[in-house]
Amino acid sequence: IMSIFDAVLAQYEKSKNATSGNSNKMSSEDRMKRYFAAILPKGENSGQRRIRILPTTDGSSPFKEVWFHEIQVDGKWIKLFDPAQENLRSPLNEVHDALMQTGVESDRDAARNYRSRKFYIVKVIDRDHESDGVKFWRFKHNHKGDGVIDKIFPIFRNKGDVTNPENGRDLILSLTLTKAGTGKEYTVINSVLNDDPSALHTDADVAKTWLDDELTWSDVYSRKSEDYLEMVARGEVPRWDTASSKWVSNLTTEETIGSPKSSTPVVDPQDDAEVDGDLPF
Repeated sequence: IMSIFDAVLAQYEKSKNATSGNSNKMSSEDRMKRYFAAILPKGENSGQRRIRILPTTDGSSPFKEVWFHEIQVDGKWIKLFDPAQENLRSPLNEVHDALMQTGVESDRDAARNYRSRKFYIVKVIDRDHESDGVKFWRFKHNHKGDGVIDKIFPIFRNKGDVTNPENGRDLILSLTLTKAGTGKEYTVINSVLNDDPSALHTDADVAKTWLDDELTWSDVYSRKSEDYLEMVARGEVPRWDTASSKWVSNLTTEETIGSPKSSTPVVDPQDDAEVDGDLPF
């Protein structure tokens, strides 16, 4: 049986060589606690975050590859799950393909806004907020080879399986604030270091609770319905209409896009992180 170490090694090599509304079971408040966002709060120019990557139960790589579109809706950058990866219709991909086929250079440039991109999602324990339990960390694949996964992989290669609950290792993320050409500030992960080998937790019951947690990334990261994606592809702003229990197009009024399951908007803390590959907005 392939070990987690072997699975991560194989996944990394494959990625490096490669060419370049559903319902949720939990409340909005609980979902927010399940995000791990490596983003510095306002007022901080640098800092560290410590995490422990949890092992998978089947020996597969803990880094799940998921494709999302990054696009502006109502003036805000959001990430939308690409249904094409489940062999379902993807309205945003249809716009991308249509623009690519016109032969016009400006259309090819515009098509980039509709292209989905690969992200990694990994199940972690946030050492600074262990009481929150299991969290999920989403970060982008970097085709240049200097992304987060490229900083983590050497630790696996040199230290072995850092997810081992008995003698794995915490990872220490070094964060700094940088400024884009547009003037907007955003957080970058300068380096990822590893701590000494240690048990997942000194209390075996706590460790077991974390290891047995069946929550998956799809329980935390919402997937929008086809009609929602269709409206976004047309450049419209979807809003949830309670009376009809469906998404409707809102072309003129500024509305907050929220979850149909809650009157409180569910905001991904990473929505303000860098978008479009290496170009932050």
